[in-house]
Amino acid sequence: MTLIAHVSDTHLDGTPRSAERVDRVVEHLAGLHRPVDAVLLTGDLADHGEPDEYAGLKVFERLGVPLLHLPGNHDKREPFVAAGLGPLNRTERVGDLLLALVDSTIPGRGDGLVEDATLEWLDGALAGTDPALVCFHHPPVGVGHPYADKARQFGEERLAEVIARHPNVLAILCGHFHTATVTTFAGVPVFIAPAVASTLIMPWEVDGGDLDRDGPVAIAYHLFAEGRLTTTYRFI
Repeated sequence: MTLIAHVSDTHLDGTPRSAERVDRVVEHLAGLHRPVDAVLLTGDLADHGEPDEYAGLKVFERLGVPLLHLPGNHDKREPFVAAGLGPLNRTERVGDLLLALVDSTIPGRGDGLVEDATLEWLDGALAGTDPALVCFHHPPVGVGHPYADKARQFGEERLAEVIARHPNVLAILCGHFHTATVTTFAGVPVFIAPAVASTLIMPWEVDGGDLDRDGPVAIAYHLFAEGRLTTTYRFI
């Protein structure tokens, strides 16, 4: 059995508000009856990509489990790597799972793209039969929100070709949209993590949609057991 806590979009900005919301996540994870095997943080960890903002992530170290980071559009590549959170593209093994951590950012832009060289690396990284999760910040599909869908990952047909070649891929894990959402892409589930910083309100809830900064902190759990991946969302 492998259990991963999926945390996204902390948007640490040096304010007490963002630090308190991250502290709430760590306190929750520290109090679990059964500790997680790793914490996956899928981008927008800092709000402005500044080095002092990344220092706020050190609070996760008290959990004593592997911390797997990847960048989002609010992160900046050089400070991200300098803070010890990289490399930008890599694989990690957590229990029975292979996690491919992929950079989907375009410097200076809100939307995403997995570069050709990164896709070539991913194709090789997924070779084999180990059950795998593909992780990046930008979802490769829209979710029906007019603003969010303009900032998704584009060029996704190239990614779909890679995923289709590897039946060992169980799911795609991402963040960016600040909403707990499940959909599909290239024949596999896509689990979008909620954000720590705020919650996206969908257009059928409020005209045009909105962003709720006062909603509860939320995370996802991914449990791999008996050959099956099960995802649970929790509000904190």
